[in-house]
Amino acid sequence: MSKPVPEHYRHLRTFTFGDSPALADELLKLVVTGVKTATCSTEDEPNTSRPGERWVVLDGRGDPRCVIETVEVSYRRFHDVDAAFACDEGEGDRSLDYWRNAHRNYFGRLGRFSEDMMLMCERFRLIEVFGD
Repeated sequence: MSKPVPEHYRHLRTFTFGDSPALADELLKLVVTGVKTATCSTEDEPNTSRPGERWVVLDGRGDPRCVIETVEVSYRRFHDVDAAFACDEGEGDRSLDYWRNAHRNYFGRLGRFSEDMMLMCERFRLIEVFGD
């Protein structure tokens, strides 16, 4: 991390979206522009969250770029994710078909995909964006 986390957020956990610097930056851009207000992960990942928890989101270089706050967490199977959640994830054309294909690929790259895998589905709100 070349830039420090602002002093009043240093107590928060940090994380990066996606599994590559390019994907981290792409998804971060969707967050800071207000398009992406949800995310999901496997239920056993260390980034599990709870409502009210705040996170510092890092870009693909590991620099802090914004703070988000979890507003809702639910657990559901991959095949039970609905179109509203897919739209809130904000990726591609925001359709359920796009979401399913993108997440099959993503979880497949991680070696963790199955149609009935349990996901932690999280909605969040943007708290602050950090300048360059």
